[in-house]
Amino acid sequence: MQTSDFLHTAIEAARAAGHVLTSHLGALKHIEAKQQQRNNLVTEADRASEHIIRDILLGRFPTHSLLGEEGGAVTGTGEYRWIVDPLDGTTNFTHGLSLFSVSIAVERAGEVLAGVVYDPMADELFAAERGSGAYLNDRKLQVSGVRDIQDAMLVTGFPYTVRENPEFCRERFVAFLHHAQAIRRLGSAALDCAYVAAGRIDGYWEVALQAWDKAAGMLLIEEAGGRVTTFDGGPLELFHPPFLGSNGHIHDVMLDILAKARDVRIQIPE
Repeated sequence: MQTSDFLHTAIEAARAAGHVLTSHLGALKHIEAKQQQRNNLVTEADRASEHIIRDILLGRFPTHSLLGEEGGAVTGTGEYRWIVDPLDGTTNFTHGLSLFSVSIAVERAGEVLAGVVYDPMADELFAAERGSGAYLNDRKLQVSGVRDIQDAMLVTGFPYTVRENPEFCRERFVAFLHHAQAIRRLGSAALDCAYVAAGRIDGYWEVALQAWDKAAGMLLIEEAGGRVTTFDGGPLELFHPPFLGSNGHIHDVMLDILAKARDVRIQIPE
């Protein structure tokens, strides 16, 4: 696998951050809720991971901008911007569940050029560069060949405001229950995308993904031969929350299910 300076640096930063995270696992001292949401957590591990990523990326490319989930934005003078999730799967992490990752991507004018998703517990590094394919630890990735939604394993996630049911997230989940072979909820959007790229999962939808949740993952799926769009089938944008990624074969069926599910109403007891 040939790596550009951008991808090489992203890999270096992701591995360094992964070491930080594993050193904190099971030894957290501070767990905080963000925006008074008890299901939206941040820890000292998130912040330490982002700090080392920032030092590596901006140390190598001092004119670049950076957008991180925990540290906010750094505005540089150059045309490139790094988008970073230093710990994707914080709730899993705080419970000692080893499904979490580091996500790093670089974009220019809204186009993601390179991205990395790193699972430090499994030592799996998913990496992609636009036009050069997607890889897992130097093995080239290809999305699955599943063509029937009834044979598909899907994955999703829920927004922190799931109780308010934004974008009909409950109705859409129930609709897919009636069509897919199985649905999983893993707790790390970046890994969800990486698993679609690796052919482990056939499709992934989520109603509210932030740019740092999906920047690297959307490139992985595309470079592995899959498809990513909004819920109406339009081009996916970094700062447009609804996300659909698939192996491509079941994509139109998933779009149809998402659209029809808006007409379903689920009564939730108070």
